[in-house]
Amino acid sequence: MTDAVFRNFIDGRFDEPSATFDSVDPSTGTAWARMPAASEADVDRAVGAAHRALRSDLWRRMTATARGKLLVKLGDLVAANVGRLAELETRDTGKIIRETRAQIAYVGDYYRYYGGLADKHEGTHVPVDKADLDVTIRSEPIGVVAAVVPWNSQLFLSAVKLGPALAAGCTIVLKASEDGPAPLLAFAELVHEAGFPAGVVNILTGFGHDCGRRLTSHPLVSRVAFTGGPSTARAVVRNTAENLAYTTLELGGKSPVVVFADADLDSAANAVVAGIFAATGQSCVAGSRLLVERSVKDEFLARLKRKAEAIRIGDPQDPATEMGPLATLRQRDWIEKVVAESLTAGGMLVTGGTRPVGSGFYYAPTIIDAGGSDLPCVREELFGPVLSVLAFDSEAQALALANDTPFGLASGVFTSNLSKAHRMARDIHAGVVWVNTYRAVSPLVPFGGYGLSGLGREGGLDAIRDYTRSKSVWINTSDEPIPDPFVMR
Repeated sequence: MTDAVFRNFIDGRFDEPSATFDSVDPSTGTAWARMPAASEADVDRAVGAAHRALRSDLWRRMTATARGKLLVKLGDLVAANVGRLAELETRDTGKIIRETRAQIAYVGDYYRYYGGLADKHEGTHVPVDKADLDVTIRSEPIGVVAAVVPWNSQLFLSAVKLGPALAAGCTIVLKASEDGPAPLLAFAELVHEAGFPAGVVNILTGFGHDCGRRLTSHPLVSRVAFTGGPSTARAVVRNTAENLAYTTLELGGKSPVVVFADADLDSAANAVVAGIFAATGQSCVAGSRLLVERSVKDEFLARLKRKAEAIRIGDPQDPATEMGPLATLRQRDWIEKVVAESLTAGGMLVTGGTRPVGSGFYYAPTIIDAGGSDLPCVREELFGPVLSVLAFDSEAQALALANDTPFGLASGVFTSNLSKAHRMARDIHAGVVWVNTYRAVSPLVPFGGYGLSGLGREGGLDAIRDYTRSKSVWINTSDEPIPDPFVMR
């Protein structure tokens, strides 16, 4: 039985949906809300609204400073509504309330950051080698942006797209995942309250085969910003062959965490646990591959086992809960399949591998002593609370294991040797390297991956550039007429 109905936000209005679907509470496995299923026609209306807004004087003539103030106001509204947004995200995704509150509280800083940058993004004057010609390079909004985000960390992953896009003067259609879209559809109310002109921001949800495909291939879309998995990313890239939209992809990972024998093992153990079991392992930067120096492996695994088995699993709305359910039943089914295959192939179960008692999509914190890097749990991104462990004997072997993956989003290194830390940070093939810490983020710092972990970067100063294109303006400052090109002198 559902007790809530959500609507798409298109052209400044909340639409009554023509079609809906049930959204399931992962902690109970039962439907709790009705969500709008955007059709291709709905996408056309949203993109059309964004295109009209892009060309309207109300948005096109708005100063960068004024755009920035709207973003700052939006950031303040997010901060003021953390409680409601966090409760919705926890209800719809199963992510524990202590995590959703903390993360959403920080999301407001991203909007304030890009609000402050909106009028700091400047053009340039070019001293060309031609007399009497004055050349400037203007930076203009790239156009209508299609942003597609997954259910996990969705308000954060939206902020790193909406923030720079709106600061640059673009308009946007944001597609929330059909899994757990409630907080983003509620966030649309804050966009409306902040005072953005109608059509500048449109937020909807629906399924990939119609809503997602139409949005990313739409002829009026000039820019696609996608976060998700590699298989869906390939479909997105094929879709953009239709509109040739500039595309960035922030994809998955199989991130290594390298623990040397000289590390502070207590600190490293806490970081490893946080890196893989926070958010129930459903994070693109989850440290799912532990590489530990053989001389301390047994001791370190014993610490991890104690910590993993002490994690409080329960109702994600309870502030005392430390790990909630997986977001979907299919995700738990996939994890169970890969874990079973890995154990059959020779992996040794250190702890976990079970469903805790009770309803919902729960799965226990799991550690597998893999023994070799060819096991499915080592190769596949599980997107769940499963840690695969490999031992190494030398720095060179640690580096080789860290880079033995087609992914390259994040990584961690734990050592007390500064020189070793610098060498590993230099040579690991990943877009983010954390040394003696893990999962730290900031609006000031770009992030993105190598290989199958994607293309492009989000966050930081340069993100605005990805939502602009340059225009070269040549002005002849001479009062002399241009010579007749067909008169020889």
